Amino acid sequence: MDEEARTDNRCRGCGPQYEVTEQQIDRILLAPMFQDDTIVVSDQEYAQRLSLCDGCDKLMNKQTCLLCGCFIRVSAKYRNKSCPNISDRKWSAIV
Repeated sequence: MDEEARTDNRCRGCGPQYEVTEQQIDRILLAPMFQDDTIVVSDQEYAQRLSLCDGCDKLMNKQTCLLCGCFIRVSAKYRNKSCPNISDRKWSAIV
């Protein structure tokens, strides 16, 4: 990624018309699947994952992972997801 894209905190593939708000992510997380303990991690594990991501230099705008493009608040909820940073994995899947 070029330095200009990192400095202005924009995704290089999407324009501002595709910006996802915290309220939209909140609505996603209200879906029934995110209430199923066989799919999601505990609240404690979720908070720990978010905390680890928060200190990562691959996190853009406190919501998007620059390595995989996922919304961290959504991805970190899934039991079967791992941090995509292979060289410095912050958290792992729970299987």
